Amino acid sequence: MVPYWDPRTQPCLAALTTAGLPSRLGLIEAFEKADDHLGVGGRHPGETLAMLELLRAVAYAADVFPETSNEWRTWVTGRRPLTEVADWLREQPEKQWNFFHPDRPLFQNALLAPFMDEHGVGTSQIVMHHVGDYVQLFDRHHLHHGEPLAAADAFLAVITQHVCGNGGRGMIPGSLLGAALNNQATCRAGTRVHVTALGQTLGDTLRLNLHPHDGDPGTFNFTWTDRPRRSFTVKPTARTPDGPADLHSILGRSILTRPARQPDGTWGVDRVLMGAGDIVNLTHASALQDAVIEKNAPLKPSAARALWREAHSLYAATARREKGMDLYGRLAMLPEGHRVTLWTVGLLAKPGKLIAWVNDAFPYIPGRESALRQASEEGCAIAAYVAAALDAAAYAAWRIAYPNPKPSDKQAQLARFKATGEHFAATEPLFHELLDETAEGTPVPEALAAYAAQVRSKAEAFLTDRLRSLPPSSRGYQANTEAREKLAEILNHPRKAPVHLRMEQPA
Repeated sequence: MVPYWDPRTQPCLAALTTAGLPSRLGLIEAFEKADDHLGVGGRHPGETLAMLELLRAVAYAADVFPETSNEWRTWVTGRRPLTEVADWLREQPEKQWNFFHPDRPLFQNALLAPFMDEHGVGTSQIVMHHVGDYVQLFDRHHLHHGEPLAAADAFLAVITQHVCGNGGRGMIPGSLLGAALNNQATCRAGTRVHVTALGQTLGDTLRLNLHPHDGDPGTFNFTWTDRPRRSFTVKPTARTPDGPADLHSILGRSILTRPARQPDGTWGVDRVLMGAGDIVNLTHASALQDAVIEKNAPLKPSAARALWREAHSLYAATARREKGMDLYGRLAMLPEGHRVTLWTVGLLAKPGKLIAWVNDAFPYIPGRESALRQASEEGCAIAAYVAAALDAAAYAAWRIAYPNPKPSDKQAQLARFKATGEHFAATEPLFHELLDETAEGTPVPEALAAYAAQVRSKAEAFLTDRLRSLPPSSRGYQANTEAREKLAEILNHPRKAPVHLRMEQPA
């Protein structure tokens, strides 16, 4: 029997119904029942983003998308059904949607087929929450780990690699299709922070993120050999996607999976090959619809700063928008009170090494952009100022507690008194409360005052906890006193301290 698995009808997307029940959807059902589900969700933020990218690509390929910003607004406010996409999917030839087609496997590169038996590796190679550096894997999985994957899991792994794959050398010989085959580039979701507007249902989310396009939607990338592609014998030049269907279905990897029968008789995958894929230009306006521009460049995730500490940049983007020209400009066209959640996701990685996914969510309500920007800017500034004050207090304690330190011991000794880690962790939920209250209409000064009081109180408690390790001696008492006084002095500084932090605020 010829291997066959079709994501149009096979349950593959994990979802949650509006009643709060778990569900699994094929592509047809995802569009037919889009407003009966709260959304889709993967095993990590990258997988969720890849699911949404796939659904957007299919909608564009089906020629179901708004052509103008005004039409987009009508789609969103009128909750236009997406059943036309489901109808289009049903009419598609089966061979185009067979994940295991021998000549044109869905989202895969059949040119790798002659090399599978000799060079194929374990399925963990394509699973991003298993992959460490594409050579040594984490989560107790090895490159040659042989446990087969169910077809649905392999399908999700493939689309996630296309969207989120990290740069680095792949474990595939360059002699197969050319030396450049194992030079894997970072895929489009790994280059910056991506923002998705989330609505009340999956249908709302798709409508919010189907940006208007006037013209042909472009080429949907069914398989590697359905259009002229780059070779692997020379360094490629980036091509520009020919439309949104192309942009949202880019094959960022050359992947091939080997079908194998599962014990229950269904088809699965037991071996894979993965190398370099398409190289595309992502600097054009269509590819930057959701980009948060910081210092003339798209915002990137940082290991040193959590995404909530960059919220002011996100809200600055909503204030800088041009009507209808990008995601933020269109959101501003919605009726007042039409609440949207801005979901941000980024990948912390080095070439060849994944570190962590970061993601966060922020409220947005048309007409409250300026208030949200002010609250986020001042809220972030308060958090940063308190962190610096805690560092200064830690230094004051250290200076007394260690009068003759070795230079090599200084950082470890200072760490004993530093409470900035606890401070930022505790401030994050307070910051989100600040934004929620602002979004709901609480005056910004009132919301900031309540936020600052809690941040200050917690910071004082964190410092107290750190100082408990001081010995019950005159030196320990002096270090304790100096640290507390330093913290109070900085938090109450009449010119430098944010006004809401001071114990005595001006009338």
